[in-house]
Amino acid sequence: MKKSSRMDEGNKLVDLRRIVQEVNSARDLQTVLDIIVNRVQQALRTEVCTVYLFNAKTNRYQLMATEGLNQSCKGKVTLAVDKGLVGFVAAREETVNIEDASKHPNFEPIPELGEEAYHAFLGVPIVHHRNVLGVLVVQQREIRRFDEADEAFLVTMSAQLSALIAHAEATGAIDGVDSPLRGTTFKGTAGGLGVAIGRAVVISQQLDLKSIPRRATEDSKGETLAFGKALAMVRRDIKQMKSNVKNQLRPEELALFDVYLSMLDDKALGGEVVAKIEQGQWAQWAVAKTVREHAKVFDLMDDPYLRERAVDIKDLGRRVISYLRAVEAQRAEYPDNTILVGEEITASMLAEVPEEKLIGLVSVKGSSNSHVAIMARALGIPIVMGVVDLPHTQLDSCQLILDGYSGSVLANPSDEIRRDYELILQEEKLVSRGLEALKDLPCETLCGHHTPLLANTGLETELHHAIERGAEGVGLYRTEVSFLLHDRFPSESEQVAIYRRQLEAFKGRPVTMRTLDIGGDKGLPYFPIEEDNPFLGWRGIRVTLDHPEIFLAQVRAMIRASVGLNNMRILLPMISSVRELDESLALIHRAHKELADEGVVCRMPPVGVMIEVPAAVYQAGILAKKVDFLSVGSNDLTQYLLAVDRNNARVSSVYNAYHPAVLQALASVAQAAAAAGKPVSICGEMAGDPATAVLLVAMGYNVLSMSSSSLPRVKSVLRSMRKDQADALWAGVQGMECASEVESYVDSALQKMGINKLLRPNRH
Repeated sequence: MKKSSRMDEGNKLVDLRRIVQEVNSARDLQTVLDIIVNRVQQALRTEVCTVYLFNAKTNRYQLMATEGLNQSCKGKVTLAVDKGLVGFVAAREETVNIEDASKHPNFEPIPELGEEAYHAFLGVPIVHHRNVLGVLVVQQREIRRFDEADEAFLVTMSAQLSALIAHAEATGAIDGVDSPLRGTTFKGTAGGLGVAIGRAVVISQQLDLKSIPRRATEDSKGETLAFGKALAMVRRDIKQMKSNVKNQLRPEELALFDVYLSMLDDKALGGEVVAKIEQGQWAQWAVAKTVREHAKVFDLMDDPYLRERAVDIKDLGRRVISYLRAVEAQRAEYPDNTILVGEEITASMLAEVPEEKLIGLVSVKGSSNSHVAIMARALGIPIVMGVVDLPHTQLDSCQLILDGYSGSVLANPSDEIRRDYELILQEEKLVSRGLEALKDLPCETLCGHHTPLLANTGLETELHHAIERGAEGVGLYRTEVSFLLHDRFPSESEQVAIYRRQLEAFKGRPVTMRTLDIGGDKGLPYFPIEEDNPFLGWRGIRVTLDHPEIFLAQVRAMIRASVGLNNMRILLPMISSVRELDESLALIHRAHKELADEGVVCRMPPVGVMIEVPAAVYQAGILAKKVDFLSVGSNDLTQYLLAVDRNNARVSSVYNAYHPAVLQALASVAQAAAAAGKPVSICGEMAGDPATAVLLVAMGYNVLSMSSSSLPRVKSVLRSMRKDQADALWAGVQGMECASEVESYVDSALQKMGINKLLRPNRH
């Protein structure tokens, strides 16, 4: 009777879960591969399972693990990339299922392996971010095709394996193993603004046990004391919980709380944590490490009840770490030349670091167009986003070089590489000094065409940078930033004080204040918005129209802050219909009338609409007639036109402001504003890119607003050319079909004009 690989689907799910759990417990890559081939062979009841990995140095596929073939060949046998069935699978980048491998034209057996006797062949590529890392193969003696369930199982294992292999190749280790990370380079998305050389400070917002960074401490006594206090608080909480439910649970159920208390004793988890602290590790990591070790034991158990105890252990660990964090927050210190590193950096995290100490930002998630990246650029610091393979928990206190031009992060670089980057830093300083001379000069072309350059602000520090770099006003003040930095909605009086500082700093110059724009990637901790698709959900004006009490308080504060200054303008975000605009205008007029009735003497401020969604593009002419000005938010407009989440590193390459559809939409908005006789500005990142700024001036944009760090570069380019040259450049790209063609054309044209490439560092 023939052997069969057919299995019950439920059993396959169980096998898959167990394999993943064992893999997560592995100490190194070789152990992972050995586990995979052994368990897959058993799960599919096949005779051979093998893993080949691509070796970039030799440009060949190397046999790394096998169950069923000659073990002595492991690590020795290599295959050319275009040879054999392994090369065939890799080249096709898809599953190959053959009932008799010996009859396939690509079959090239290697005698020492002993695979001639095996006919059935199923190979799956191991792919990570479009790169083929290797091939996972199962084989059997009988002539037959593996069934669809087997294919699905192997594809799932390949997906699990790909991330682990990519991580191991980048770091030389699997999660949980210490790695020196010497001279290791990680790639992300370039954020521009140069180079930073400093020390990593890893920060985490979530109580994820895997996200706690390993950090050495010289104060073991202090860490042990903090741990003891945290334990006491958790014990108190557990006793209180037991007391709360003692009349509702049976004695045997109440006994579970005593089990939790015993887990925290010195003879159990508590003792192991203290031992790790005494070895020189800080308390949070010692707790996380100990808890993960114990939880893994329960995770691997067959009994469902015992497996659930892993959840209890993790919960205890999170409770202890939560109290430890409260203590840590009171004594947090940041070294000079801090490079902030995290899985996902938020605006509040950014604001916690003293400005004079922060020199760079690295985030595992997000893209260079995310909100926090835009804020970082405004501070003039290099950023690298979307470094998906970065083992960030291992980087704390490491020496880092952050290359904002190429999107690279170098951990513990060699002295030679460090010296090279120090030379780049010196060159950057020389360029910056040259651009500083432009601060007090107007932004006008060689023929005298003037385009005011305004700054985007939010943090207090951005305000000072904008003034230092010669901004002619504020084209976008993100009021939500001050809301993000509070633990509750700021009162009307508190808002008045915040807004007044902005307006006074730019007395006599315009300050455009955007009403509260939350939702999407900007959530308030005290006003959570949980949605499956937040960027198409409840955000911007939709939130504040549903909460007129928030909107009215903010508008009242803005108007009160402008008394005697009269330089404030109101900007409405995410308008997608005339109805939303009419409702907003009615509330603004109501707030103005209320203040007038209260004796506050102030003029009605100019009101504008942000053009951020396709619907607003098509109705720009109608909207312009109802307001005083239009302002395009090119970041969101690009996102919505191209249907790409600008925070998603996986699709960051799709997000491209040079896309012809984006350029056409921008041109049509400028035309609609001109036809209505209303000024139009743009306050997205396109305004801060000197190359796209040239196109925007040619389209007819009256004002460009950008991160203050971009002001000198944009001014330098515009002052180096004539308006008719900009018009010719815009005319030249019209009709082009793809973003790369447009970008290449613009780059070439600027070079012919003698525009220095250093003025566009984020394009290196």
